[in-house]
Amino acid sequence: MRKTFPILPFLLLLGSPVLSQQTLRGIIRDAYGEPLVGATVILPVTHDFAIADENGLFVLTTSASLPVMIKASFVGFDAYEARIEEWPSSLLEIILKEGDLLSEVVVIARRRQEEIRSVPIPITVVGGSQIDDAGAFNVGRVKELVPTVQLYSSNPRNTALNIRGLGTTFGLTNDGIDPGVGFYMDGVYYARPAVTALDFVDVEQIEILRGPQGTLFGKNTTAGAFNITTKRPRFQPDATLESSIGNYGFIQTKGTLTGPLNHKLAGRLSFSGTRRNGVLYHTVTHNHVNTLNNFGLRTQLLYLLSEKTEIMLAADVNLQRPDGYAQVMVGAVETRLAEFRQFDQITKDLGYTLPSSNPFDRLIDHDTPWRSGNDMGGISLNTDAELGKGKLTSTTAWRYWNWAPSNDRDFTGLQALALSEAPSKHHQWSQEIRYAWDFNAKLSGVAGIFALGQDLRSDPFHIEESGMHQWRFAQTSPNPLWQTPGLLDGYGIKTRSSLKSLSGAVFGQLDWKITDDLSLLPGIRWNYDEKQVDFDRKTYGGLETDDPELIAIKNAVYNDQAFAAAVSESNFSGQLTLAYQANDWVNTFVTHSLGFKPVGINLGGLPRENGRTMLELARIEPEHVSHWELGIKSSPTGQTALNVVFFNTQIKNFQTLVQSPDLSVNRGYLANAERVRVRGVEMDFSAKVHKNMSIFGALAYTDGEYVSFTNAPVPLEDVGGEHFKDISGGRLPGISTWAGSGGGELTKEGKFLLWKGIYFFASEAFFRTEFSSSPSPSRYLNIDGYILANARMGFRSTDGLSAFIWSRNLVNADYFEQLLPGAGNTGHYAAVLGDPRTFGVTMRYTF
Repeated sequence: MRKTFPILPFLLLLGSPVLSQQTLRGIIRDAYGEPLVGATVILPVTHDFAIADENGLFVLTTSASLPVMIKASFVGFDAYEARIEEWPSSLLEIILKEGDLLSEVVVIARRRQEEIRSVPIPITVVGGSQIDDAGAFNVGRVKELVPTVQLYSSNPRNTALNIRGLGTTFGLTNDGIDPGVGFYMDGVYYARPAVTALDFVDVEQIEILRGPQGTLFGKNTTAGAFNITTKRPRFQPDATLESSIGNYGFIQTKGTLTGPLNHKLAGRLSFSGTRRNGVLYHTVTHNHVNTLNNFGLRTQLLYLLSEKTEIMLAADVNLQRPDGYAQVMVGAVETRLAEFRQFDQITKDLGYTLPSSNPFDRLIDHDTPWRSGNDMGGISLNTDAELGKGKLTSTTAWRYWNWAPSNDRDFTGLQALALSEAPSKHHQWSQEIRYAWDFNAKLSGVAGIFALGQDLRSDPFHIEESGMHQWRFAQTSPNPLWQTPGLLDGYGIKTRSSLKSLSGAVFGQLDWKITDDLSLLPGIRWNYDEKQVDFDRKTYGGLETDDPELIAIKNAVYNDQAFAAAVSESNFSGQLTLAYQANDWVNTFVTHSLGFKPVGINLGGLPRENGRTMLELARIEPEHVSHWELGIKSSPTGQTALNVVFFNTQIKNFQTLVQSPDLSVNRGYLANAERVRVRGVEMDFSAKVHKNMSIFGALAYTDGEYVSFTNAPVPLEDVGGEHFKDISGGRLPGISTWAGSGGGELTKEGKFLLWKGIYFFASEAFFRTEFSSSPSPSRYLNIDGYILANARMGFRSTDGLSAFIWSRNLVNADYFEQLLPGAGNTGHYAAVLGDPRTFGVTMRYTF
């Protein structure tokens, strides 16, 4: 296989003269002279913006020519607008009056600073302060604020992050395909889904973009993107320390320190540590499992090379050492296997009884310990330079991921699967160069090139090993030879595998203002992907024998397999958006996108047919995505915002996971469904009912269907019958027809001890209707709908002490996150349980 990929000739023509830069300095206060920390200042004509620091000071650099309009806004205050005829020689003083208007939200989704209402993309923004106050310290908790986001995780490796039900295969992870939801932090692409389990460290805001975004981002994203921005180093000294304690022994401490190192260099150091006792009880060891044990450290250096160029060096380390993620047995269904192969009969023959028939008793007796060593970190260098009429950005990054698990995949206290571990190491490097420019008042755009290299390998091997009871689970006939003492004890497979991949892209998008109200936004992307896999699986252990019948039994359970495969693919994709601003408070847009999810390759072993390894299944065809979207963004009054989006996505060669009864392929293998469709409607609103009261809400209707999947895996209850099934017309897994979230906050100005601030009460609620937890529709693996409610109340100050009490899952709802069939598909299945009610207190001090 080639070690390089072809790159189309790509030149950024930067012949425009460099415009003179002006620096606008000012201060923002309220009517009482108090600084408004975090207030936003923006020049609408160029989208240049700045954020006020803890003293209310801001510095804004712009190439705008006079005269120019300036706008300033802050939550709970009326917006400020003024016309600047000449650049002030001293600080520009801005006084904001209290009011009921919503503050403007600034996003960088299109690689430039823009007000969210003017961006023709469905976007949800979750601010850092909301993340901190709501205790939404990872993606699993943020999803409760955004109903179109789904996260399914049986451990950090086996995680699916989806938007509108699309993105990643449902079930155990097969590393041979790419996610359809891009995950970016400060411009760096994170390739491994395990990042979703990490605690956020010092986040400024999260932008969740829905729908294909391949013409704006380096890595192809056919379902959407998480675009996370962390807080930047500042040239004013600042420090924050926060600590929370709660039930189940919950302790979380976070802190950040920032300030100047000299007049051109500023630094920022942030950390987060979380610990919690387990929420499941082990009836044999008498320990609580599914603990939290996380630590994250992030450091940044910001160097101002000149007035036009800045360089950011960032590094992070994240460690997780929980005793988890254990799943709890829910029950067993009757399959189409012979009676002696049913789970209930197997456990009866072995004299085994589950510790409880109610999964919400939260009891387990697993004989193999659960561990999830999840380490991730890296370093990045980002350079922003104002060049010509735009900004040139270079982002260079290297990242690593180390995974050290231990699982009990039979979910019982029996020694069926004694070991099931897939320790891995992953390294990635990435380079993105992007230029965003304004040709003139009518035409702007962004263009870039992107490259990503990945090396994923077993460390040193993946292992599956039988225990003393495996013979009974694997038994396929009444032949008494299955009961041969020690036949399968310690018999297993060790797999050495490696996956090397290389991706490259050239992408760009224009924004052409046909008139003052009508804009056309064409975008195009050329993508190249190549992958090569080396897979070598060897059996070991068990009874040493030369009896051909016993050898045949062992080979029926585990067998040697080795193959090497290579795939490559290139394609063009693009989108066309027409945006119309009907008036000052209504923006509409319609988008059509044609996209591709990269070619895949099986990395979990291949099934056999009559003893033959089915090598033809090694290659997974790329997805072809056709997407339509119609959106309306409005602000009916200065106190409200209302957005509605209609969407329809058609996918050809949908990449999905097939679960196999073959224990040698117990992680499943990848396949293509001929065609699927996802369509729906989304609505979100926010309102400033009063200067002391704000509310928000979101509602999503989603309909996902296999339009054609004639050769699908059978659901759990049909194991033992036909090997494949036509599930055309069946629903896609993981999608609730209805999902929604909402909440609000009440505030009152006051004083607590020495500090001025506000007293507040805030709450959020999230609901979703029932959904399928099986890749093929099942009568049993379905999860009932549920409602979660969170609340908090206390005192908050911008400079000094903040303290509040909180509770998550306030009504202590029992609910499943995911249902999973047991290894070997004998009919039993287990659940990932949602957390029970938690409560505690948080104290934060800002220096």
